[in-house]
Amino acid sequence: MTPGTGDRAVGTPMTSGRSVIAQPDRPPPLPGGRVLIVSNRLPVTARVERGVIRTYQSAGGLAAGLRQLALHWPVVWFGWQGLASELDTETGEIPGPGEGNRTISIPLTQQEVCGFYRRYCNSVLWPILHRRMDEAHHDPEDWQTYCAVNERYAETVLRHLKPGDRVWVHDYHLFLVPRLLRERRPTVPVAFFLHTPFPEPEVFREIPESRELLEGMLGADVLGFHTEAYRENFLRAVRAQGWTVEGSSVRVGRRHACVRVHPMGVDAESFARLAADPEVLAVVDWIRANGGAILLGVDRLDYIKGIPERLLAFERLLQEHPELRGRVSLLQVAVPSREELGAYRRLREYVEGLVLRINYTYARAGWTPVDYLHGSVDLNTLVALYRAADVMVITSLRDGLNLVAKEFIATRTDGDGVLILSEFAGAAAELEAALRVDPNDVDELARAYYRALTMPEAERRRRMRELRRAIEANTVFDWAADFVERLPATGELALAEAAVAGVAGFDAAGPEAFGPETRKARQTGA
Repeated sequence: MTPGTGDRAVGTPMTSGRSVIAQPDRPPPLPGGRVLIVSNRLPVTARVERGVIRTYQSAGGLAAGLRQLALHWPVVWFGWQGLASELDTETGEIPGPGEGNRTISIPLTQQEVCGFYRRYCNSVLWPILHRRMDEAHHDPEDWQTYCAVNERYAETVLRHLKPGDRVWVHDYHLFLVPRLLRERRPTVPVAFFLHTPFPEPEVFREIPESRELLEGMLGADVLGFHTEAYRENFLRAVRAQGWTVEGSSVRVGRRHACVRVHPMGVDAESFARLAADPEVLAVVDWIRANGGAILLGVDRLDYIKGIPERLLAFERLLQEHPELRGRVSLLQVAVPSREELGAYRRLREYVEGLVLRINYTYARAGWTPVDYLHGSVDLNTLVALYRAADVMVITSLRDGLNLVAKEFIATRTDGDGVLILSEFAGAAAELEAALRVDPNDVDELARAYYRALTMPEAERRRRMRELRRAIEANTVFDWAADFVERLPATGELALAEAAVAGVAGFDAAGPEAFGPETRKARQTGA
């Protein structure tokens, strides 16, 4: 799985099974041509299995959400397919979503996968964006690799540009791409969306290259964030670095970058249809066959997800309410993630140790307190889990949005079920009818479990109605259409201005402007 706003426990081969998701009618085409989606990963992932390369749908909320758009809009999608390519350094096309759409694979060598993805993205940007400075480890060589990969993405997009195209860049892996596009094609409309939190300025400055990253983002015409808090943190950060903030926009040379709040949605209609499929409902019956209430957690195994806190609170629940022993279980799907990093291996050991402790202490014949799956499930099974759960538990310590919360709600066409949601997940700003908790407070979380399990049916249904109204008012299609359609048809800059040095709103400079010597000169005033 790749990092993103919400994590999906989906890993289904594209060649297996039928999709029971009925697609909505095709939205009207966007005016002005194609949408060029640029993200770290493609909506499909290649894996080598027994010497054969197989193609799978990529898991992760970003890939899943944008894959739906590619089924309905004219799209060219640029990204990495998941395999290191030591010999093949040329871009290529692989099968992707949407009739007539193209999926352009951008190759990464093993060295680039390590320096760009595993180290700079996952060991510098990811922890600092989520306020985990203790997990951040910086190496200047990895920054050079990050710059080189962003340059390759930008140049690949430029080679495929056509008049009328809009470019939509996604997430922290590609912070530099908007500026690189702006420098070379000043009139191309560019949007950027950050799917993680944007932390307070003093936290963001912990990244040694924080100014260069801000400059990269400000190459976009429109920048988007999930919550007002993230936007305000970004505006404070750019103001502190000397840019002029005017309302909800930033003055960058002769132009303005508009900074917006629009949280990502899900394809609520498709999830609802899948939840009503007889095959899925049969799995729901099987899951619930043993009786008893089910608390459900579905997460990547990541230190931001609060899985240990969730388990400790469940242990506390069993300690304080012995009458619930044998009557409630916690079903946890923990999707493997970044296991090449020590922090993630240690987290897995700790989580699985807690599971063993709880089960050893409280298990009895015919009842296991914690059902733990370290792996992925297919989409049908995931939706069945959502439908079977009495309580969905999301305990993120810091999370850009968390699409799992919205997917759970979308499947609950029965009008029942309770959502426990961390106040530190971006989705909490929208989903006011959830039971909001501070996951760091184990006692508070245990009390929320008990309240959810004993909540009267009338209250459960009232809350679920409000939650469903919230997600139906902002689907993934609403999110994308609103965001992309705000881009100007040909960029803000006139062609005549494009010939003037610095017209893109930066000093006249090439990609070397991101190098360490330039950064050192800026810091010393040279």
